[in-house]
Amino acid sequence: MTPHINAPAGAFAETVLMPGDPLRAKYIAENFLENATLVTDVRNMLGYTGEFNGQRISVMGSGMGIPSISIYAKELITEYGVKNIIRIGSCGAVSNKIKLMDVVMAMGASTDSAVNRTRFANTDFAMIADFGLLRNAVDAAEKLDVNYHVGNLYSSDLFYSADEGRYDLMEKYGILGVEMEAAGLYGVAAEYGANALAMMTVTDHLRQGLHLSAEERQQTLNEMIKLTLEAVSQLA
Repeated sequence: MTPHINAPAGAFAETVLMPGDPLRAKYIAENFLENATLVTDVRNMLGYTGEFNGQRISVMGSGMGIPSISIYAKELITEYGVKNIIRIGSCGAVSNKIKLMDVVMAMGASTDSAVNRTRFANTDFAMIADFGLLRNAVDAAEKLDVNYHVGNLYSSDLFYSADEGRYDLMEKYGILGVEMEAAGLYGVAAEYGANALAMMTVTDHLRQGLHLSAEERQQTLNEMIKLTLEAVSQLA
């Protein structure tokens, strides 16, 4: 057990899917995994372990923002032996090449957060995904005919920001979309020797003022889960 996870030793699989919302973790466990069991519920941050096509897989909420996901990812890696963490969430598109309901895979994650400078002797550390996980995700997207993009995301500490001009700068530098966790997850994985990937569905377009409906969000969630499980099934 840890201060934030009350699961016993061995309760988590080597691969953990991490949506931000713990109720999404519950939804995934109940609708996509077999023999799913609740293994942690501290602060209602729900975590489950079950099976998909005979493969042991866990799913757990991460909460919102870099500090929250960093706590859970660190403890999963160092206290429970987790080797692979895949963030599945949503982002707001910045690039006009991106459309609503597309999937964005974060090959890299830029950020305005100072956490990775703090961990890397006050210098810049390139936040990148694990290539093996990324390759599996691309293969799965090709197999399932998913419209996907691979590139750089921006993990923001601020959800509400008055500086809309920053989107011009992001697009100039090839940023595909904005979310709040990937750079933190990648930093933790690098520090503690695990593999990480962040995959997002585009639920909003920050430049065009477009948003998915509640029904469309649920549809994209289901498609993202299927894509992620297909990618995970390729792990040795």
